[in-house]
This record gives sequence, structure tokens and C-alpha cells, in this order.
Amino acid sequence: MLVEPAQQVTRLLIVDDHPLVRQGIKALIDLEDDLSVCGEAEDHMEALGVIEQEKPDLVLVDISLKNSNGLNLLKDISQQHPDVQTLAVSMHDEYTYAVRCLKAGARGYVMKQEGTEKIRDAIRHVIQGKTYLSERMTQSAVEQLGPGRASIGANPTEALSNRELELFQLTGQGKEISEIAEIMSISPRTVEVHRSHIKKKLGLRTSTDIFQTAYDWLRQSGLTP
Repeated sequence: MLVEPAQQVTRLLIVDDHPLVRQGIKALIDLEDDLSVCGEAEDHMEALGVIEQEKPDLVLVDISLKNSNGLNLLKDISQQHPDVQTLAVSMHDEYTYAVRCLKAGARGYVMKQEGTEKIRDAIRHVIQGKTYLSERMTQSAVEQLGPGRASIGANPTEALSNRELELFQLTGQGKEISEIAEIMSISPRTVEVHRSHIKKKLGLRTSTDIFQTAYDWLRQSGLTP
């Protein structure tokens, strides 16, 4: 009597600061016989701790985490755990974040709004060693990741560094300088320096201009707090 080999199960870690979102993604994964959730985390440090302990095969990372930024987590996972694959799963606009995530080490980017089937497809792509992006993002990513490409597209936030973009987003959420400094673990003076760079890059004059532009950007992206 032939004995069939045991099915290999891919172990996943879900990193998201919303418990209901984690539950929803876990419920989706639990429907698949060859996928298993080995842990959950809501912020940067907790995620690194779970990775160290559980050794997952794939980590699903949201961009906005509790007191941290998913881009920084993607970079740390890539550097500290190069054998662990990562997939960004976020509600943020893919034109703003997808290429940034790939540069940070992610193997794909999928928006939560795409629904469960797309998230499942993205997970399968990454497990198979492929890169996952939506069809409309693929050509844009190729252009931006190509040699010598650093152009600014229609979205002005493409001109900002990851840290500047994080600060820009926090400003649009109405955070004060002291709050931004604490969240980003930088000094208030450094917040001011970043703001100065943002104003120069986006052609803005005052701190009020930054807030209004950032707020409008969040609203247009469906991310207004």
C-alpha cells in the first residue's frame, strides 16, 4: 500500500494593527489546506520577535502599523531574515507604496480592497517565488525599478523619501510635531528638517500648506482619519 507524502504547509505571520483585519485574513488562510497562520503581530518589534520565535515562511505586512511603519519592517525582515518572504497587504494607494515596498524587500503588494481572491492569489504567487502586483501596476513598477529611473510621476508624493512620506502622512492626520517625533522616534528638530525638505520638494511654503496638501492626499486615497 502506497503512502502519500505529507502535504507541505506554508506558515504565515500576519502583521496588522487592526484585530478584525487579522481575523479576516486568518479566516481566509484557514480555508486552505496547505497554508497555516503561525502567529500575529500589531507592530514592528512584536513582528520581529514572532519571526525569531516561529520562523514563518511568509509575512503579510500592512503599511500602517501601531507606532511604526511597515516599510521599515519590510527592510528589517529583508536584512535580518533573508529567507523569509514578505507580502505587503494594505489599504494604501498602490501607486504610492507598491514600488517602495518592492525596494524595501517585499515580493508583492496587494490592496485589501481587492478582496479575498486577490489576496489568496498574491500569497500563492509569492510562495511560488513570483512577484505579485496588480496588472495596472506592473508596467509602472518596471519603469520605476529600471536602471537609472527615478522620475516623479503624477503623484507628487513619489518625490518624497520613505521617512518624508511617513511624516507627510502623519501631518495629514493632524499630528503635532511632538506626536510625530515620538511616533517616528526622532527629535522635534528632525521633524522640522523633514518638513523643510517636503516643502521644497512639493513646492509648498508653509506648515499649513503641508497639512492641507497631506490631508487632501489622504482624502483622495480614501485614508482620511
